Amino acid sequence: MPAQFAYWNIRGLAQPIRLLLEYTGTEYEDKRFQCGPAPDYDRSEWLDIKHTFGLDFPNLPYYIDGDTKITQSNAILRYIARNNNLCGETEQERVRVDIMENQSMDFRNGTVRLSYNPQFDELKPKYIKDVYNVIKQFSQFLGSNPWFAGDKITFVDFPMYELLDQHRILEPTLLDDFQNLKDFLARFEALPKIAAYMKSDRFLSHPINNPMAKFGGK
Repeated sequence: MPAQFAYWNIRGLAQPIRLLLEYTGTEYEDKRFQCGPAPDYDRSEWLDIKHTFGLDFPNLPYYIDGDTKITQSNAILRYIARNNNLCGETEQERVRVDIMENQSMDFRNGTVRLSYNPQFDELKPKYIKDVYNVIKQFSQFLGSNPWFAGDKITFVDFPMYELLDQHRILEPTLLDDFQNLKDFLARFEALPKIAAYMKSDRFLSHPINNPMAKFGGK
C-alpha cells in the first residue's frame, strides 16, 4: 500500500520531501490541500479534518506509512532517508548532515519571513545583501565536494537544492559568484529519477508559497 504524504498545493516544506520520495523510488500518494483566495485564504479543507488522522501533532506536512505516522518536515525526511541509507555512512558525513539539516532550516526561515512580509518590496534589497554572505558560507562548506555531506548524496541535499533554487528565482544573479553551488544545482537536476520527475506532469514548479505570500504565491 502506498505511503500517504500531504501538504498544501505548493512547493513550501513539501518539495524536498517529494523530491526525496521520487529519488528513492518510494511509492506514495501525494495529497495536496487547497488554500482559498483572498481576502480570507480559507484553509478549512485541511482544518476541518486535521484531527482525524491519528497524528500526535496534527499539522502539514504529514506522512503515513502503515502504522507509522509522522509530522514535522525534517522528521519525515529523516525517516525516508534512514530507510534508504541517506543519512551519512561515516561519522564525518553524519556530522555534516546534522549541521546542514539545521542550517538549511535557518536558511528557509529567513526567506519565508521575507516572502510573507507585507513589506516584501522594501525589505528585499537588504535581505539579498545579507543572504549573500549566508550563501557564501554554504559555498565554502560544500567546497569541491559534489554533495553537502561529501562524496555521497544524503537527505540534506534535497532541502538545499530547493532553497537554492528558490533563491535564484528570487534574485537570478544571486548565485553568480558561486560556481560550485550552480554546479550542485545542475548535478541534482541531472539525477535520472529527479530529471524524469521534473519532466512529468506530477512535478509542481509553482507556486512556491501560499497565495497570501508576496513572493512565490502565484
